[in-house]
Amino acid sequence: MENNLTDRAFWKAFWESRKGLIFKIKPTYVFGDILAGIIKEKGIKTAVELGGFPGYYAIYLKKYQHLKTTLLDYFIHPGLVNELLAANDLQPGDIGIIEADLFTYVPAEKFDLVLSFGLIEHFNDTKFIINEHLKFLKPGGTLFITLPNFKSVNGWVQKNFDKENYDKHNIGSMDLALLNNACNDLGLKDVEAYYHFKFSVWLENKSAQSGFAKALVKAIWVAGKVFTKLVPVESKALSPYIVVKATL
Repeated sequence: MENNLTDRAFWKAFWESRKGLIFKIKPTYVFGDILAGIIKEKGIKTAVELGGFPGYYAIYLKKYQHLKTTLLDYFIHPGLVNELLAANDLQPGDIGIIEADLFTYVPAEKFDLVLSFGLIEHFNDTKFIINEHLKFLKPGGTLFITLPNFKSVNGWVQKNFDKENYDKHNIGSMDLALLNNACNDLGLKDVEAYYHFKFSVWLENKSAQSGFAKALVKAIWVAGKVFTKLVPVESKALSPYIVVKATL
């Protein structure tokens, strides 16, 4: 089986079908508190977001953390990136843009912080795709990866209401022990892998769903929020995200 679970045509269609892509990113953007702590602790000045079109985190880190940031993706629509920059009071050129194949691209520079959000789970060989991040990372630099946790209630929602999207994900990669072992095997230090955020569910194709499906997912969301307010812990069953941090 090929390593890739998606191709350029998939991502082109995915992004061109999405609504609400352009918005003002808030200082409280998800994972922002974790990133702020890493940046302060490590004195980070430069960052690259891999597979991150349209560049939410490259823009977030430029605007709020004043880093020199770069976005690299296999598919980039420059017009959408510029619209997102303008919505966040930035100009074209304020972040670096590289449209390239991650696996063949040879970086001209290395970065203090290498990030990806929802990237590694689209490949069958998890250790291989994590290793591809490392060619961008300076010695002593920080790796920060997030992926969805589809071994949770949210995964049940995805599988039952958006099977096409669910099948584009390597569910086996969503395992803390596997992620820890992959990072350790690659020689990374200070490895952490953990569930993040108490509860959430979502659908990528919400507008195409029936009224019943929307109502059921909303009911699940409300029930989960109530439960995790009473039992406020991150868990495999309920948390929607997994975070991986490590140092080269």
